[in-house]
Amino acid sequence: MVDIVYPAVIAAARAWFKLGDVRIKIIGEENIPTEGGALLAINHLSYVDYIIAGYPGARRKRLTRFMAKREVFDHPIGGPVMRSFHHISVDRASGAEGMMVAARKLREGELVGIFPEATLSRSFQVKELKTGSARIAADAGVPLIPVVLFGTQRILTKGRKLDLSRHRTVLIEVGEPMHLTGKDATADTAELKRRMDEMLDRLIRSYPADEIEPGAWWMPKAYGGSAPTIEEAEQMYVEERRQRALSKASKTAAKKAAAKK
Repeated sequence: MVDIVYPAVIAAARAWFKLGDVRIKIIGEENIPTEGGALLAINHLSYVDYIIAGYPGARRKRLTRFMAKREVFDHPIGGPVMRSFHHISVDRASGAEGMMVAARKLREGELVGIFPEATLSRSFQVKELKTGSARIAADAGVPLIPVVLFGTQRILTKGRKLDLSRHRTVLIEVGEPMHLTGKDATADTAELKRRMDEMLDRLIRSYPADEIEPGAWWMPKAYGGSAPTIEEAEQMYVEERRQRALSKASKTAAKKAAAKK
């Protein structure tokens, strides 16, 4: 598999980190194998998580193939970029094909990244996880490695404009590999979430105090910030899905009405 664009983007990202004084601090980088397949299960806070979450692998001289929703691949600009990186398209309505492709790449020795929350967390805490990551790792016979980020939401997240202000800290913890039997994906997923919750708690508590303004919008409410609670964020997500469904139905009706004229 030839990679031309991906290494260039990693080099550009490293230049951005240096020029913007983005202080990326990684704990547990050694838990990412230097060879062989492994599935990285990553929390999702920001639209730049695809860049930041690939950094620990890059430091281990590995490229991470991320699983992403099909709509990203359908975009006229984003699609060609995602395909050039050999990322994996997933149809959220029926993700079986994407899971099969991911398992195949893992068996071939690739490092694959998945966001098991399936969407951005607006509370900046770990949402309930889908069981797909546990099932894919068990099916491929590779370790499932939890990866938790904190601070990426300050750069670009849902409902906020891009902020490239300098002197920002981004924390990453790579957890110990989980070796799954595939007997109970629900229990494995619960254990994955428990580990990710603990990792996130450590990162938040170790975040530089001098960068945290009182009531910071990007800090979870449970830690003194003003981000929505998990329950409030879930209500926002439900409402967003309802509005998208209404918009889609309206467009479909308009097309049918136009076709009848």
